[in-house]
Amino acid sequence: MEYTFTEEDLKQVDYYKSKYPTNQSAVMAVLWYAQDKFGHVEPQVQKLVAETLELPPAHVHGVASFYTQYYKKELGKFVIDVCTSFSCQVMGGYKILHYLEEQLGIKAGETTDDGLFSLQQVECLGACGYAPMLQVTNDKYVNHLTEEKVDKLLANLKDGKELEFEEMRPAQMENEG
Repeated sequence: MEYTFTEEDLKQVDYYKSKYPTNQSAVMAVLWYAQDKFGHVEPQVQKLVAETLELPPAHVHGVASFYTQYYKKELGKFVIDVCTSFSCQVMGGYKILHYLEEQLGIKAGETTDDGLFSLQQVECLGACGYAPMLQVTNDKYVNHLTEEKVDKLLANLKDGKELEFEEMRPAQMENEG
């Protein structure tokens, strides 16, 4: 597949570039934009970003490969990142990860056959006080997890419903302190 930016996309990229002192500084914002558009930033998307920003492809690849929030391959509609760092681990993070594997019929790192869910084990989502927790597609956090909450989460996602319980966006948590 060939990836391209439309004129409208390029206007958005120009907007991001205007917010930073150099094109190199705008890489993360443009990678986010590309991921929103294409669903991932596999190597061809990284190449497009590099060409658009007039940067070496190795620089864009370095940024994309450093952060787990950039998907380097096509994933499911809903990407469930389960934190298994120390705080979440102590509070049951692995138990939740294994429960999700059972419920979805996949292992961490895999995607369901219907393309609806991808499951990932991740290190630290930056909200240890809410452990155990997970993040849905780089957006909403679901915290203080139990098997019942996981069941409700999966049902809501399958039914296209908004999350209804104790979910927070990372920016909201920063403002609580």
